[in-house]
Parts: sequence; structure tokens; C-alpha cells
Amino acid sequence: MKIPKSILIDPDRNETYGAFAVAVSVIAFAYSPNFGQILILAYYAVWLPLLFVDYRRFTWRLSAAWLPITLALYVCLSVFWSQAAGISARAAVQYTSHIVCAYVAARTISVRTLLAGSLIGIFVVLLYSMKVGAYALDIMDGTVNFVGAFGSKNQVGFFASLGIFFCLAFLVFYRRNWLGFAWTAPIMLLSVYMLAIAHSATSVASLPAVIGVVSLLTMSKVLSLRYRRVLFVVGAGALVTAVVAALNLGLLDVVLGIFGKDSTLTGRTYLWEQGWEAAQQHPLLGYGYAAYWVQGFADPERLWAEFYISTRTGFHFHNTYVETLVEIGFIGATLLALVILRAFYGHVSKVVFGDWSADSVVLAGAIGLMLIRSFFEVEMLGPYFTASFIVYYGLFRLTPLPAFRRRRVAVPAEDERPANGRVPAPV
Repeated sequence: MKIPKSILIDPDRNETYGAFAVAVSVIAFAYSPNFGQILILAYYAVWLPLLFVDYRRFTWRLSAAWLPITLALYVCLSVFWSQAAGISARAAVQYTSHIVCAYVAARTISVRTLLAGSLIGIFVVLLYSMKVGAYALDIMDGTVNFVGAFGSKNQVGFFASLGIFFCLAFLVFYRRNWLGFAWTAPIMLLSVYMLAIAHSATSVASLPAVIGVVSLLTMSKVLSLRYRRVLFVVGAGALVTAVVAALNLGLLDVVLGIFGKDSTLTGRTYLWEQGWEAAQQHPLLGYGYAAYWVQGFADPERLWAEFYISTRTGFHFHNTYVETLVEIGFIGATLLALVILRAFYGHVSKVVFGDWSADSVVLAGAIGLMLIRSFFEVEMLGPYFTASFIVYYGLFRLTPLPAFRRRRVAVPAEDERPANGRVPAPV
């Protein structure tokens, strides 16, 4: 049996396979630590074979992806100065392959398919966590929070907030009929419930901000190109003014108090200080990719003990840029920051300064959510994270998809002979 290529790599015809592949990916990102390598192999199995279906689709304008390619290459090169070369080598291969999978997804599936598959995967992820039903005491602030199968309230909050945002985006921009309300309603209700019991301040605070940004970008559709630019300048100025006012007038402490946090962000500021001090030891190149939090090294052992991390794994500086400075230095932090900003600003600028597009509005919102979280979590630096997959997908989508025409085979027409049977002489 011959399978048409279009049901695998054509964004207009591969909705079924694309949604399945994205759902598998989301489940693998969430629970690969629980179920082991089988989920990671499934993640690779749904994306990497597509490279061999039509290689031209993936080599077309490959040079446009120079920024993530440079970052991946630099991460791999960190093996040569890493203090744990074996760990860095393995993690670098995983991170590079993760970027490749996001690149394949960007070249083969539409944004609508990404949302549909993500919602299915998020529903399964949250259902399983609800079945596990685990709660944990947060030693830093003394609260008991729902952690599900993750062991982390922040991960539960992340998938719940992403589920809410994707449900709203799907219903507003991609719903085709009333069935869209029917199948997204259970996902929305479950996501709201899980977000409420997780008590993740980062997730709760970032969601309204992102919905506000998407609302402004959506309303800009009715404006002319000139007024969109004015709105962008005014909005950016208002945002900067609000941040400065919050810092200088003490409004930040009021906002933190609403979410039950103090000015130390439950120990995060101390972690940032420790990370900055560690980064000063190797400021340019860092300790090596994934080579800092290694058992047996003095500094991570001390921090694990101070924060009661008995497993001595799965910990970080709770800031993407501090963590990146420590692991791969100033060069690596600059490259990663450029990746995130390029992806976010690229889609915002397409809406504000170019032709309005629902895809760019949705991706700007999703990447904006990851941008806000990057100041409090580390989800962009490691492989097998939903956040990094979405950001790289959005970055690669800035390059238009290739449109290869099918080859047309000339079918000879029947000879039209005159009634007398003579063939006209060639001219």
C-alpha cells in the first residue's frame, strides 16, 4: 500500500497525523521522567522520519535558521571546556535533536493543528496528574499545593495555563463549527480547576498578561497599518512606564502579596545571587552545557542541601538567563535571548507592520507566555520541554513554508486525423 506524502507533510491535509504527533510530543515532554525512554523514542518517531519523506521541504531556505543552528552548534562545542564532558555531550545531542524536531514540525503542520494536538496532549497530561492526585508541602512558603504526577506545582500550572490560552485561541481563531465548543469545553474546565489548586503564581500572573497582549493584537486588525504602528509605540511605552512605576513606587510588593509571595520570591532572589556568583567564575563560556548541577560538585551539593532537595536532581536557578550564564556563559546567554526575542518580536512585527495574520497573533501570545516564564523558570535551555518546542516552532514559522508544485505529466492527445485519412505535413 502506498501512503500519499500529503497526509504526512502537507499542512493542508495532514491535520490528523499532525495533531497525533503534537499530542504524543506534549505527553512525552510532560512524563518522560516518569515513564522513561519509551516516550522520548515515540517523540522522535513521529517527527524525524518525515525528513526522508521529502527532503526538499526541509532544505529549502535552511540558511534562514542560522540563529538556532548557531546556538545548537555552540552547545555542542561546549563539550570541549565542560567540567563534565560526558554529560554535556549527551545533553547537547538531545537538545540539538529537539530543535530539529521543532523544525520538522514548523515545516509540516499548521498553527491550527499545533493547537489541536497540544490541547489533546494537555488533556491527557492533566487527567493523569488528577488521577495521581499528589499534594506536596512547599517548604519555602509553608503552603500545600497540588503537584500531580510532576512533583512540581509550577509544571501543573504551566500545562493548565497553556490549556486555557490554547482553548481560547482555538475558539476565537480556528473554530469551524459548534463542535469546537463541545470538545474544548472539558479541556478548559479541567485546566481552570488544575490552575486553581496548583497555586502557581507564575502561571496565574502570566496568563492575564498574555491574553491582554493577544487581545490588543487582535483588535489591531480593524486598524490601518499606520495606526497599528502608533498603537505599538504607545503600548510599548506604556508597558515600560508601568514596569518602572511598579519598581519605584513599591507596587511590585503589592502584586506579589496578592499571590502570597514576598520580595524574595520564595528564595528565588537568593538563587539568582548564587547563580550570578557562579557565573563570574567562567563568565564567557560557562561551566559547560548541563555541567553545573552534577552530583559530587561542591556548589550544587550545598544548594541542594539549603533548599531541601533530597533527590539532588531536577533543580535550577529559576531564571533562564542566570542558568544559561552559568552553563554556557555570556555567549550562550546572548544567543538564547536572541532566539526568544527574535521569535516573539518576529510575529508581533508581522501583525503590526505587515499583513495581519491570526497565526502570528496566536504564536506571539504563546511565545510571550514563555518569555514571561523565562524570568522565573528554566524551560528553554533543556531538551524535551513544551516551552522550548513552541518557541522554536514559532521561530521557524517566520520563514514561509515551501510550496512545491506537483509535477505535471503530459498526456498525449488522440490523433485528430482528417476524414480522408491523410496526415498533415509538418510545418
